[in-house]
Amino acid sequence: MASIEKVKILVVGDSGVGKSSLVHLIAHSEAITNPSWTIGCSVEVKLHEYKEGTPFQKTYFIEMWDVGGSSSHRNSRSIFYNSFHGVILVHDLTNRKSKQNLRKWLAEVLSKDSPGKKNNGWYNYDSEQFIDNPVPVLVIGTKQDLVMEVYPPGRTKRTASIAEECGADEIYVVRET
Repeated sequence: MASIEKVKILVVGDSGVGKSSLVHLIAHSEAITNPSWTIGCSVEVKLHEYKEGTPFQKTYFIEMWDVGGSSSHRNSRSIFYNSFHGVILVHDLTNRKSKQNLRKWLAEVLSKDSPGKKNNGWYNYDSEQFIDNPVPVLVIGTKQDLVMEVYPPGRTKRTASIAEECGADEIYVVRET
């Protein structure tokens, strides 16, 4: 029997952006009906068949660590940041501040072992610091279906994305009704 490799993915972002809903959707292939606030961390798991049906097929046991985004727990979050293999940065497309804070989230996660300077409890973000980062990063914007209600056409402007800065892919998700 082939061994199953474990992969730990951190899912981080501001409180209320949809991390728990996203993780539940990925793990169970269905939307969560009544998400609650995550205090501390919640872990969902999924078996994933990589390149299924090919000679390169491999099974992975994926742990998605949904880290609570409340600022009141900022000092204790680092206990969840050990031995991870990837990061999913989640922001709410209807909340610009949540996107801006992704830089702080990335700095917090990737600086867990370094004594970097903190500013108001957050690690300082320096895009140069993460250029050669070996950890895969994915940026996900949630609530795409609500953007037109919050930001009418012509009222938005394009800004540099953290995904561009750290060489990550970025996708947007829509809630289906």
